[in-house]
Amino acid sequence: MKRILDCQSSDFRHISRQELLDAIAGSEGRTILCETIGSIMPMLGDITNAEFAAAMGADILLLNLFDVQNPQIQGLPKTEPEHVIRKLKELTGRPIGINLEPVEQVLSSEDPQENMWAMTGGRKATLESARKAVDMGVNFILLTGNPGIGVTNEAIEQTLRLYKEAFGERLILAAGKMHASGILSEGAENIITRSDIAAFAAAGADIILLPAPGTVPGITMEYVRDLVNYSHSLGLLTITAIGTSQEGADVSTIRQIALLCKMTGTDIHHLGDAGYGGMALPENIQAYSVAVRGIRHTYRRMAGSVNR
Repeated sequence: MKRILDCQSSDFRHISRQELLDAIAGSEGRTILCETIGSIMPMLGDITNAEFAAAMGADILLLNLFDVQNPQIQGLPKTEPEHVIRKLKELTGRPIGINLEPVEQVLSSEDPQENMWAMTGGRKATLESARKAVDMGVNFILLTGNPGIGVTNEAIEQTLRLYKEAFGERLILAAGKMHASGILSEGAENIITRSDIAAFAAAGADIILLPAPGTVPGITMEYVRDLVNYSHSLGLLTITAIGTSQEGADVSTIRQIALLCKMTGTDIHHLGDAGYGGMALPENIQAYSVAVRGIRHTYRRMAGSVNR
């Protein structure tokens, strides 16, 4: 399989689970993943945030707040709900994943007028939600938690076991947290530990998600590097994630975080969805990409047609 750096849209069209994992690993820490929200007004109005992020250099797209029971992606041409993922793949030429949240008791307000992260049924990490996502054509599911929702690492582990048994080799499973997600006992260095990673690995995870250095109090490059090395020793890939709105910081801050993440040895660099709201600032996606892989690979990804 090609490195993800060398893949075109046609390579992604029918890529298998293992081929995508190998393509990421082969790129040696130069894969950019951008998280977007499709249920709110896109930054460019009639162009989806996912398309915008892809145009700025994202290799992989992750949809947050995507409700499989009521799938909405604002800016998408009129499409039947069950086909929105495949339509977005057609327009972006990128692999696509979604967040699902293994939450037992929501800790924050469930009123969407008070809380934009308010939980909905189709975002909960049930077996039914995952089946719907697989039927829609997602390449991967990330088990994680949005701010204040109340997702524990134990719940992530239990859901991983369920999903691995149900979907086997059909789906990439990623797991971890970018912040405490409302569980104060799992804050700072307890957001994710070696024991959590071992449990996730045994439960069937392919990729471990970790907070990027400098994005959460107490999370240093050295701490994350140790967890990345441990994950690799178990045969897993890693994502370092910016999930604390610093995807909306100034470009110099983004470059600093990017290089710290590169030093950890991570495989995938994640930028969250909270620039102004809905995706990272576009200039930060480009700046991050240039910092970790230079202008040649950045502009190649930006310029490549989805018809290739």
